[in-house]
Amino acid sequence: MKDGTMSSSLIRKFALAVAGATLVLLTGCAQVKLAEPSASIDNIQLAKSSGLAPVAVGAFVPAAGLPKSVDQSVSIRSNTFFSPYDSSFSKYLQQTLSVELKGAGLLESTSKTVIGGQLTKSTVEAGASQGAASLGARFNVSRDGNTVYEKELVENDNWPSSFVGAVAIPDAVNHYTALYRRLVARLFKDEAFRAAVKP
Repeated sequence: MKDGTMSSSLIRKFALAVAGATLVLLTGCAQVKLAEPSASIDNIQLAKSSGLAPVAVGAFVPAAGLPKSVDQSVSIRSNTFFSPYDSSFSKYLQQTLSVELKGAGLLESTSKTVIGGQLTKSTVEAGASQGAASLGARFNVSRDGNTVYEKELVENDNWPSSFVGAVAIPDAVNHYTALYRRLVARLFKDEAFRAAVKP
């Protein structure tokens, strides 16, 4: 009888823990650090095939006039997500670019060609039926201190969203973080950028 009571007690505790975790996702009590970006095969191949010379990655900062809160976090159904790099999405983009270039063997800290940028946009929403996200940055390339490229690039995404928070929230996070890789890919494909960083 004791064992049965014990088992029932453990089952109740487990059920409460699961319910609590679900409640966190549904009610917006969570504050979550995003995973660090990793190099993608597509972007590595794109960088290698584009004729880019080895480059250095400089500072990425919020654009002038961008609210500080936009750089620091995003909210998805009242859950707060932030960058693992000083809670800065500008630095998250900087790191995404760095790991992609490093994966392609094109990151060189001593290069005289330096890529920098300013975060101009960072939004994500997970509605009851539709999700949307947008990410933008003004990239610049300098060589020997002279600007040879400057352009704002933007990536947008839309997807069917679930009414259930436990499904919709992680799905929205995946779509949002994928925009960083897509924005880097857009940069690598930009003809003016390629011309600016050719050997």
